[in-house]
Amino acid sequence: MLKSLNFYSKGDNGMELNSIVDAIKAMVLGMGTVFLFLSLMVFILNIQAKIISKYFSNKPKPIKESNLNDNEDEIVAVITSAIMKFRSGV
Repeated sequence: MLKSLNFYSKGDNGMELNSIVDAIKAMVLGMGTVFLFLSLMVFILNIQAKIISKYFSNKPKPIKESNLNDNEDEIVAVITSAIMKFRSGV
C-alpha cells in the first residue's frame, strides 16, 4: 500500500515521506514496547497481591471492650482539660 502512494519515490518529497514513515514505525514500536511492559507489570503485581493476601490479612484485631471502659473517664478528663487550656489561651 505504501508503494502505491509513492512514499518510496526518488522525487523531492521522497526522502521526507520516507523519514516520516520511519518516524511512525519508531513511534509504534516504542508505544508498543511501553504498552507491553505496563501490561506485564500489572499482571505481575496482581499475582503478587494475591500471593501476599494469602499470608497477610488486613483484618483489624478486635479491641477488648473492658480496656476501653476502664480508661474512659480518664480520657474524658484529659480531653476536657486540654480544651479548657486551649480556650483560656495559656
